[in-house]
Amino acid sequence: MSTHKPSPPLNEATWCPKMTNGINNGGKTPFLIGVAGGTASGKSTVCKRIMERLGQDDIEHSERRVVCISQDAFYRPLTQEESTKALKGVFDFDHPDAFDKELVLKTLHQILDGKICNIPNYDYVTNARLESTTTIYPADVVLFEGILMFYQPEIRELFHMKLFVDSDADTRLARRVMRDTRERGRALEVVLNQYTNLVKPAFEEFCLPTKKFADIIIPRGAENTVAIDLIVQHIRDILRPRQAVGTDVEDTQHQHTHKRTRHNSDSFFKRPH
Repeated sequence: MSTHKPSPPLNEATWCPKMTNGINNGGKTPFLIGVAGGTASGKSTVCKRIMERLGQDDIEHSERRVVCISQDAFYRPLTQEESTKALKGVFDFDHPDAFDKELVLKTLHQILDGKICNIPNYDYVTNARLESTTTIYPADVVLFEGILMFYQPEIRELFHMKLFVDSDADTRLARRVMRDTRERGRALEVVLNQYTNLVKPAFEEFCLPTKKFADIIIPRGAENTVAIDLIVQHIRDILRPRQAVGTDVEDTQHQHTHKRTRHNSDSFFKRPH
């Protein structure tokens, strides 16, 4: 049984008001959602589906009311020796020490303060940050996804809601093989060795134990459309107080014409553990 603090009820006005060109007009705290899960479990796809159903994926970044950030952007710079290991597939990118924890914390606090922030762009081929950055504008809801989002207590405690995307090991391995060979130009033997010697042990030691901190567990990842629909409706309830001062978020796939009763996180979602 988790001892984490429950998510604040939706009838408490804790989300930020209308943004104009990315500028926070009221200084209220955005609703921060952490999304964790093993490698290739479907975290980014779940976030993408949420963005799509809220009609936020095709909107100009500075005007989005819901934004998504990946922990992958926060891999720390490697030493020359570590870079050599990475190119050989023997550097552990799934270990907590592979991430720039201080930059993650700094970014989260900037987001919670309603500030514009810049995050690194990461190159998976060279295993290094690019010189360019991505600007994150203030928003009402922020999805922050990554394998170890719940590992460090000081990061975990900042989330108002925590989701864990749960997919079986065979599915995750198959997805990782296809992704790393097709998108990242890696040899199959390297991918399999890396998974067996580094990724799987790190998942069992660092990622899987954080599942107990989740408010909501999403079995089967993006295939679980019921869970995604519930989360989307929950976010709609968060955004609804702003409809009087801003543009409604449209669901291009599902048109809702009735008004739902607002719930708090503990009563709206039942924890499966």
